[in-house]
Amino acid sequence: MSSLTAVIDLDLPGPTISRHVYGHFAEHLGRCIYGGFWVGEDSPVPNVRGIRSDVVEALRALRIPNLRWPGGCFADDYHWRDGIGPRDQRPRMVNSHWGDVVEDNAFGTHEFLDLCEMLGAEPYITGNVGSGTVREMSEWVEYVTRADDSPMAALRRSHGREEPWKLPYFGLGNEPWGCGGNMTGEHYADLARQYATYARNHGGNTLYKIAAGANADDYAWTEALMKVSQKLGCGCDPRGFFQAISLHYYTMSGDWSVKGHATDFDVEDWYVTMRRAHRMGEILRGHANVMDAYDPEQRIGLVIDEWGTWWEVQEGTNPGFLHQQNTLRDALVASVHLDIFHRYAQRVSMANIAQTVNVLQAMILTDPDSGALVLTPTYHVFEMNTGHHDASSLAVHVKGEIPTRATDGADVPLLSMSASTKDGTALVSLSNLDADAPTSIVLDLRGREVTGFEARVLTAPTIQTHNTPEHPDAVAPVAHDGVRRHPRGLEVDLPARSYTTVRLVLA
Repeated sequence: MSSLTAVIDLDLPGPTISRHVYGHFAEHLGRCIYGGFWVGEDSPVPNVRGIRSDVVEALRALRIPNLRWPGGCFADDYHWRDGIGPRDQRPRMVNSHWGDVVEDNAFGTHEFLDLCEMLGAEPYITGNVGSGTVREMSEWVEYVTRADDSPMAALRRSHGREEPWKLPYFGLGNEPWGCGGNMTGEHYADLARQYATYARNHGGNTLYKIAAGANADDYAWTEALMKVSQKLGCGCDPRGFFQAISLHYYTMSGDWSVKGHATDFDVEDWYVTMRRAHRMGEILRGHANVMDAYDPEQRIGLVIDEWGTWWEVQEGTNPGFLHQQNTLRDALVASVHLDIFHRYAQRVSMANIAQTVNVLQAMILTDPDSGALVLTPTYHVFEMNTGHHDASSLAVHVKGEIPTRATDGADVPLLSMSASTKDGTALVSLSNLDADAPTSIVLDLRGREVTGFEARVLTAPTIQTHNTPEHPDAVAPVAHDGVRRHPRGLEVDLPARSYTTVRLVLA
């Protein structure tokens, strides 16, 4: 019998887990846009208006809730007018951040918003604060969202789009502490208020404005933004100039000079990586504490709009394209992060894994030669978790001592869990981070009768296993028969290095 028990009160729902914590990120970087989403209308690869059909189909299966674009560092070099109008007349630009390649602007505002409509996803556009102007940003919002005969609405119509789009999410620059301008927190905070003022709500469109927040544990940056976040005495939106602050944190087994290898790693690297993944919880707690001091009612959201693993690029690829493979290790890094976001559901309003196709911790890899599409292990974690979208979080109280592994200067918990409920069901997610040893856990399910259950498991023969065009299902979920009734509820076997979900049917 298992020595670990997890108590879950099924009748005590907590804060809602926004589906938007399962958001995605598509930057003009490497083969994410060109060769990933965009193949062009004349491509032999099946497409709709130049957008690759099988990529759209795969992402629709994830119920992708939102997509962030055009960056990233690219956003603060991007001038939106270069990406509208006839494609053969659009000016070129240099993508200086990512490979120093020439960008032809074939994929711009209309193409991105067309993609979002195909996906059924809400657009999240990041404006240019670093090298752009207040007027430029203001006119972009007008171009996208205004319905009457304003100058920008008329310009949009001249390019073939009669009705405005809905634009719910708008970012006020990206990483101003680095590639977005090398600013101080105080300087950027004043700019954020200025740019937010002119990013206006037109007609029925209301922007959820996101100020560009901190890198990892830079709590002073968050405090600088919180100090200026409120519009005191104006009688307007009580959430202030912006409605959320972002946060960026990447996981690696090394450091920024030597990040670690995506597939050639050992068990110690595995545990160091899991320790770094768990650190997201410490970082979220630190930023939430700062925000709570200024915003105890938690009206301002925290948006983790860049997160995921970052390894050395795959050999033989352009170093500026950030192409890496995606193993079982990456999948469990994702599951740990998602559990953390669930626990902070009251404060975390959105998250965007970096990135969607062919870059960093991608959902999808496309082969440039054969055109084959591969779903990564991380894709499968997102698919297995769709039941958490907009569900009510459930607290999980573990009785017994969670096993740990000492590494990277800390004891790393080898079990991660979260749970939620909606529509007469509950979903429990369990990650066994032990690379070698299986375990089991009793789910002490209280408050509602469980009339049925089904389980799936994601694991692989080795920690380095990954999917390729030749072996696309080397890491893929299967039905899990290691779940059985127990006097307290259910007992669940957790294979070594595995991710398991148990769906409960409730009376």
